[in-house]
Amino acid sequence: MDSTDSTGSTDSCGSDRPAGLLSIGTFARRTRLSAKALRLYDRQGLLTPAHVDAVTGYRSYLPEQVEQARTVALLRRLDMPLADIAAVVRLDGERAAAALDGYWAGVEERHAAQRTLVGYLRGRLSGRSTALRGTFEVKIVEVPETPVVSETRHLVSDELPVWIGTSLGRLELAAEECGGITAPPFVIYHSDVSEESDGPAEACVPVADLEAARAWVKERGRSQGLTARMEPAYRMAYVRITKAQVLYPQILAAFDTVEEWITREGLVCTGPCREVYFADWDTAGPEDEVCDVAFPVR
Repeated sequence: MDSTDSTGSTDSCGSDRPAGLLSIGTFARRTRLSAKALRLYDRQGLLTPAHVDAVTGYRSYLPEQVEQARTVALLRRLDMPLADIAAVVRLDGERAAAALDGYWAGVEERHAAQRTLVGYLRGRLSGRSTALRGTFEVKIVEVPETPVVSETRHLVSDELPVWIGTSLGRLELAAEECGGITAPPFVIYHSDVSEESDGPAEACVPVADLEAARAWVKERGRSQGLTARMEPAYRMAYVRITKAQVLYPQILAAFDTVEEWITREGLVCTGPCREVYFADWDTAGPEDEVCDVAFPVR
């Protein structure tokens, strides 16, 4: 529709474009983006035209916007959502690069979790579910009697990830006022937690001073559903898993491994299964070990 290529022009429809600007047609050719894509990016705030004709509505762009447009196109090739791209292009160089790193770390984490899930599902579908279980090594450790502050909640599997993080965060703050945290936090599953079964699950943080914990709960924690108690000593059979393997349902392979090993060794489960989180979840990568999947045994 534009009769001229770039600067100081009047197109065939009578649009007056200020000098130095590129028509949308010229800009589209230089950036290898369609006019439709440019209009979408304008609506999303990704790439705002330098000038929009008040009469015709035709868009014009600055020559220096070509590089920004090409950057947007490249980010789209990473399947980055438009809202995330908008946030990135508003940042300066170093902060934009850091935002891209954060996005890509999330992509790699999702891919690692999906890769683990594919392995789990392949085993289920082929009837060779023991293949994935063979990657885990079962170990035994003695766990001493431990005072804990805890929170119990009925919830299904989709609600677990958010609840575990927020609950342990609350409990860790409480523990700091009860002599400090003495061991890795853990979650006990008193009954099955799945898409259809809601547990309950109990998040626990070991503390140094049980009496201080009980006083804290009595004063401030009871309204939040917190308790303070002594977790008995026990022998723990466990396997260590990565951050990617923690996600449901692939974590079930780890639980199955421990249960089958307990049966083969002639041992008996003496309590509900649990997950012990010994690493910093936020800084761990998808292939880093973060959790022990365990059962008390005798």
